[in-house]
Amino acid sequence: MRILVTGGGGFIGHNVVRMLEQEGHQCHIIDTFTDYGFIPKDELEYLKKERKKRFNSVTHHVNITNKNSVDNMFITFHPQIVIHLASFPRQKVVNANPCLASEVMSTGLMNLLEASRLHRVKKFVYISSSMVYGDFTDNVKEDAVCNPQGQYGIMKLAGEWLVKDYGRRGCFDYTIIRPSAVYGEYDVEDRVVSKFMLTAMRGGILKVNGAGETLDFTYVEDTAKGITQATLSENTKNKTYNITKSHSYTLLDAAVLAVKIAGKGTIECKDKDADFPSRGALNIDAARQDFGYDPQVDVEEGFYKYHKWFMESKFWQKKI
Repeated sequence: MRILVTGGGGFIGHNVVRMLEQEGHQCHIIDTFTDYGFIPKDELEYLKKERKKRFNSVTHHVNITNKNSVDNMFITFHPQIVIHLASFPRQKVVNANPCLASEVMSTGLMNLLEASRLHRVKKFVYISSSMVYGDFTDNVKEDAVCNPQGQYGIMKLAGEWLVKDYGRRGCFDYTIIRPSAVYGEYDVEDRVVSKFMLTAMRGGILKVNGAGETLDFTYVEDTAKGITQATLSENTKNKTYNITKSHSYTLLDAAVLAVKIAGKGTIECKDKDADFPSRGALNIDAARQDFGYDPQVDVEEGFYKYHKWFMESKFWQKKI
């Protein structure tokens, strides 16, 4: 299959590309490697270089907000499947620049949907987020009422509805994926697990916003495997799936685990961040049933793997 992966040089995306290549598929990557206004230049260059070592596909520096550039990619490569990962990564980053976020998450999406329609793409895989649910407790299923809090979740949910509308019109089949709290090697520092681990390794203070708040932490290779399986499966036509570990873990427990693994660091608990919804574990029965999704890495093992990577990285050892 010829598969176009937007954001294919990113944290999750490069793992998806690597797995698709292992299955014998031909991938074409769109990625601008933006810093989103917060990733240090040296860190971004390091991650870009290290991620590229893990796959063979060519990366094309194409801005998806540019319609002509997107059309040219489709004309040149004739993708049969599109996996759309390119996005502002989370609520904090959207809040810092909501207008630019909207260009990428809305205009960029529309350019890809229109190109997919015009060039007869067979399947469009849209990577959404568990943030579309808003507040939720454990065992939330895909048919739960969505009540997103904040512009990131709102734009992700709006994207789902746009994708579904193209499916309703018979333009192509679609699959929607909702990951949650993805972490692991080759991620940026400015994310919750990365911050906890690196702060602990530096002997610093881990700041926990809401000790009892829980997340469905999911190891990146489990996330990427689920996306790959859903993309290639014949059973996912016009369906939506939670792709997570399906296990809630408190922020305080995550901080304690990071301190335990690093052997140093202290913890400071603060009130919950009012801008973020309270979340639990997502139900993944549909993904298990339809394409055999079976996440393997629990939180403790995943944290140890991540710590080992930091310890073996010359770049991060200098930073620590």
